[in-house]
Amino acid sequence: MESPETLDLDRIYRREAGRCVATLIRVLGDVDLAEDAVADAFTVAAERWPTTGIPPNPGGWITTTARNRAIDRLRRESGRHERHRAAARLHESGPDMHDRPGDESAQDVGDVTVVSDDQLRLIFLCCHPALSPDVQVALTLRLLCGLETPDIARAFVVPEATMAQRIVRAKRKIRDTRMPYRIPEPAELTDRLRPVLATIYLVYNAGHSAPSGSELVRTELTDEAIRLARLVHELMPDEPEPAGLLALLLLTEARRPARIDDDGSPVRLADQDRTTWDRTLIRDGHAIVRSLLRRNQPGPFQVQAAIAAVHADATTWDETDWAQIVQLYDLLLTLRSDDVVALNRAVAIGELRGASEALAIVEELDLDLYAPFHATRAELLRRLGRDDEADSAFERAIELAPNEAERDDLRRRRVERR
Repeated sequence: MESPETLDLDRIYRREAGRCVATLIRVLGDVDLAEDAVADAFTVAAERWPTTGIPPNPGGWITTTARNRAIDRLRRESGRHERHRAAARLHESGPDMHDRPGDESAQDVGDVTVVSDDQLRLIFLCCHPALSPDVQVALTLRLLCGLETPDIARAFVVPEATMAQRIVRAKRKIRDTRMPYRIPEPAELTDRLRPVLATIYLVYNAGHSAPSGSELVRTELTDEAIRLARLVHELMPDEPEPAGLLALLLLTEARRPARIDDDGSPVRLADQDRTTWDRTLIRDGHAIVRSLLRRNQPGPFQVQAAIAAVHADATTWDETDWAQIVQLYDLLLTLRSDDVVALNRAVAIGELRGASEALAIVEELDLDLYAPFHATRAELLRRLGRDDEADSAFERAIELAPNEAERDDLRRRRVERR
């Protein structure tokens, strides 16, 4: 059984590590050094906090300690004259040496100034066009979300060693080419927008359904993704897709109070108590969706937000306008044709036209390593009375489910629906 101090440190790590790394990259100008320094600082915290207690601002404590550890490391490597001079400059110049004029959102934390959009700068750094799209997302999940390489490799369905090599090469390229750690100039923003939005969406998903562990939701990631989506929307108010992403996240987040039952198990959308949904988030999401409909410039995130809005309109699962949802998925497939979208469309087809037609669509999809594919297939087979096949599909879904909460839920569903 873990001690309360260990659990507190784990929560603080999940909440603060990405922010601290983002700030230290700005201060130190070195991705690896920033990661190592933050890891060292948390090691010190694990040794000291059980005795001294958790400081009032643990993130500031970690950031300051990490900066000091980085200075010490640079000095230890002072055989390389330039590294020694870098450490001296860092110590003498103080934490603001890399701040740009106009960073009025800075907040003093200990000895280090934390700029509120450091995380957004980090995403733009990771989404530099010189890096491949899969590496852009993987590197952001590693640095900003603190996800471990095995979890990222599982998300991309590649061997752990392959993903580790990609991340190492990306960090080396950032260092060797001195990619700028800043919000791009207006002329550069459009080229970076698509991967930035995709990355923020995956940050949210990493919190919405945790990629490992016993907890289903990591609220520090969902909250951070919504905050970043708001920042990008404010940065590019005339672009419809950032608004679409923000609306999608708000409408999805509105369902969070009903997604987990008292014992921490996930509750499917069909079974959720919709009276507990956050009506303020739904109202805000609906307002954005209506404004986007008037603009009539549909994009993938806007269409997904519209689908979420239709779900939010229904007071029960059975009252959902499945015909409209199928039409929206048809539109989404023209904008972003992939098997995951087709799987979600098949679920709507199953409600509108029956399990047989939905299963025919599902059987054509190439998603063998995707747990929701097998869970959906199992439910459709069960509805058609093909129980033995359904049990096999449930077993495969359980094997692939990313966290223990989802695995437990699938085990219950396999038994309950026999």
